[in-house]
Amino acid sequence: MRINYNYIKLLASVVVITGLYAFSNQRSAQKNVKGIAIEFVENQNLFITEGSVNKLLIQKFGSLENVPKEKLALNTIEKAIEANKMVKSAQVYLTVSGELASKIIQRTPIGRIEGDSKFYLDEDGKRMPLSNSYSARVPIITGRITDEGLADVYKILNYINTDDFLKKNIIGLHIENEEKYQLRFRTEEFVVNLGDVDRLKEKFSNFKAFYAKANKDKTLQNYDVVSLEFNNQVVCTKI
Repeated sequence: MRINYNYIKLLASVVVITGLYAFSNQRSAQKNVKGIAIEFVENQNLFITEGSVNKLLIQKFGSLENVPKEKLALNTIEKAIEANKMVKSAQVYLTVSGELASKIIQRTPIGRIEGDSKFYLDEDGKRMPLSNSYSARVPIITGRITDEGLADVYKILNYINTDDFLKKNIIGLHIENEEKYQLRFRTEEFVVNLGDVDRLKEKFSNFKAFYAKANKDKTLQNYDVVSLEFNNQVVCTKI
């Protein structure tokens, strides 16, 4: 009987590699966490700090340093971080050097509600609490705060954020009722009556054309109210 030594060598190599891999995994699982690394992704303005995240983890799990890796439930830690109302998502993993690392994406506010309750409206149209660490420079929302009104405000703010001119200049939005919204500008004294949220593209296009001409004519200071409520026209009330 002829012996195939190449086959035996290959089989021996597989056994050795498998054994080394299993041994390496066992040794790695027995190692302890050497430290915790927190990284905030995409947003440099911290509504929740690294210290706050560490405190949250200690309150929930105790100190995670020196804990054996095999005892860590990474998915559970992720969910604990994501339960914080400033956090949109979190990714938790172990680094090669033995650190417990977390990459955190914060929620992004697009408007600040100033009513009986004070909170942010975030990029997904959800309520977001104010932060003790940082105050976002976003339009201030006042007036009759209702869920229906905030849904319309969300549409308006989303449109504003697609336009550099509007985003730079609009600093406030007032809700008179659920179909009547007013805008306030950074440097102008007049109020803009937007009306409802229908035809936003047309309304803002008309307004920008009016603004460009009035700015060129140096007449912006002559107006008290600028109304965009009527079809395809801008109606102004002088002071």
